[in-house]
Amino acid sequence: MVDTEPVGNRRGSGGVVLGKYEVGKLVGCGAFAKVYHGRETGTGQSVAIKVVSKQRLHKGGLNGNVKREIAIMHRLRHPSIVRLSEVLATKSKIFFVMEFAKGGELFAKVSKGRFSEDLSRRYFQQLISAVGYCHSRGVFHRDLKPENLLLDEKLELKISDFGLSALTEQIRPDGLLHTLCGTPAYVAPEVLAKKGYDGAKIDVWSCGVILFVLNAGYLPFNDHNLMVMYRKIYKGEFRIPKWTSPDLRRLLTRLLDTNPLSRITIQEIILDPWFKQGYDDRMSKFHLEDADMKLGETGIHRMNAFDIISGSPGFNLSGLFGGDVRKYDRMERFVSVWTVERVVEKLEKIAAAENLLVVAKKEACGMKIEGQKGNFVMVAELNQLTDELVMLEVRHRQRADVSGRDIWSDTVRPFLMEIMHKSDNMVSGLETDQNQNQEGTSSLCDVNTMP
Repeated sequence: MVDTEPVGNRRGSGGVVLGKYEVGKLVGCGAFAKVYHGRETGTGQSVAIKVVSKQRLHKGGLNGNVKREIAIMHRLRHPSIVRLSEVLATKSKIFFVMEFAKGGELFAKVSKGRFSEDLSRRYFQQLISAVGYCHSRGVFHRDLKPENLLLDEKLELKISDFGLSALTEQIRPDGLLHTLCGTPAYVAPEVLAKKGYDGAKIDVWSCGVILFVLNAGYLPFNDHNLMVMYRKIYKGEFRIPKWTSPDLRRLLTRLLDTNPLSRITIQEIILDPWFKQGYDDRMSKFHLEDADMKLGETGIHRMNAFDIISGSPGFNLSGLFGGDVRKYDRMERFVSVWTVERVVEKLEKIAAAENLLVVAKKEACGMKIEGQKGNFVMVAELNQLTDELVMLEVRHRQRADVSGRDIWSDTVRPFLMEIMHKSDNMVSGLETDQNQNQEGTSSLCDVNTMP
């Protein structure tokens, strides 16, 4: 059920993510994530904002899943895959800003009744085009189901939720994946066997289940007893509806082949007579855009999503300056709308006023500052977070001297607090929703639920 209560305070005003996106209604939720409809403040364009709690991820040991999901979504640029625009973060939450699929879940459409063969074929063609594209980029979804297939305003299909996806790099020396995941009714028999599986083969199986559901209006393998359902999957016990055409019947039989070695491949699907009707071969050929964040012409480091989420240093200037992270007493981060150059200039002025020495400097990326006799040491690292925001990471150590002055607390930190971006944390609602989190427990498959 969709919660239509606006996000925000009791007056109903929505929150704003880092001054860039207005947050609207909740449109989906799971154990570790909530998805809101949002609008970009500058353009008014609709977006989906997936909000993930860092604390819940840490407790669930799922930090790696989110990092992998971001890496995967940055790899994929296909008209039938939900596009990730950017990733933002505050101290407690991660925000996936994505393309908004106005048409909702495909599941909601098919739950009202089965589709015609022509409509089933249209969506299946879009699905196979996107899945084949993913496989060519070394990505295996592993949780394909109608709930993870969204529709845009033109009712075109969009694959979402790559939270359980795997990369080619995860394949073990035996050439197989071994992590048990997926949704029971859509899981391939070789996954149940727990002997390893080919990621591409299990995605094809799930696509077969989806095509069956679109054509029949119900699942091929279903039982209130989970073990009975697993036995049916393992043995391939299903009945194709009598209204199914011979060509579609043959394709379904090959898709739901319990033997992964003889199961039809993506390349063979594209050549299948039933599938080929009205299919545009250009749907299988798309250019992979370079989505990685790179050093700009100014040499300013643009922070990537991994750095933001994990809280890792990302561009660790303390190493470049010959320092050891463990030698510093504290590390703090500040987000500012000041330019990198302006922050550096101000820090240099503070150093001069306090008789501190800038002992090392790395272009416009940061600096190391020391006091007399080593009584104060500070390493400041600057990362371009977005086009408008800069993240300043500061490590410092201070020893008592005869003056008893606290350079950090008296001078440096007040300046940093002054330049800190006031919207670093969410305005109401999202940052203080601990009492609203009532989803309860959920299986791993529901961790990253999309709208």
